[in-house]
Amino acid sequence: MTQEPYRALTMAPKPGRPLVFAFHGTGGDETQFFKLAEALVPGGGVISPRGDVSESGAARFFRRTGEGVYDMNDLARATDKMARFIAEHRAAYPESPGFGFGYSNGANLLASVVMQHPELLDRTALLHPLVTWDTPRNAGLNGRRVLITAGRRDPITPWPKSAALIDWFEASGAKVSTEVHEGGHDLRSSEVLALQTFFAD
Repeated sequence: MTQEPYRALTMAPKPGRPLVFAFHGTGGDETQFFKLAEALVPGGGVISPRGDVSESGAARFFRRTGEGVYDMNDLARATDKMARFIAEHRAAYPESPGFGFGYSNGANLLASVVMQHPELLDRTALLHPLVTWDTPRNAGLNGRRVLITAGRRDPITPWPKSAALIDWFEASGAKVSTEVHEGGHDLRSSEVLALQTFFAD
């Protein structure tokens, strides 16, 4: 059975410029980070999909049964589907580096994809991710660049979970950068600046 493709906003990169994948949070859509992605990487392409799951009308990338309680079967489905989606778009621009960033639910799906398929992206930024599942370390992440941002008082993503995820990527050999503020689940200007630096460096 063929899955329906993601609804997405797309823009082609200029020759050799990065292709940036942007993943919204719960209740967002393909417009949430499109302009930000465009501004972060001038001349870059943008692929911004909309989550294919509805939670009381709010778009998400995979189902959950409660705050921080994931439907792991649906996460597996979404991970496989998104990995194919990313691979197909990257194949269309083989000379372009692949960058990706996601916020909250979008970061969770992106984390799952990169943990299993580290070859798909050259740089990955996870903004307030909440990874609740155990995954074996992946040697394919060795040398891959990862940015993780978090709030120490985040009620949705407890700081110990963020710290554990940072440790996991470092143990897998990734080159990890972080931006941590003292607030909650809000996306702050310091994180956007860190994201811009991460993609421009």
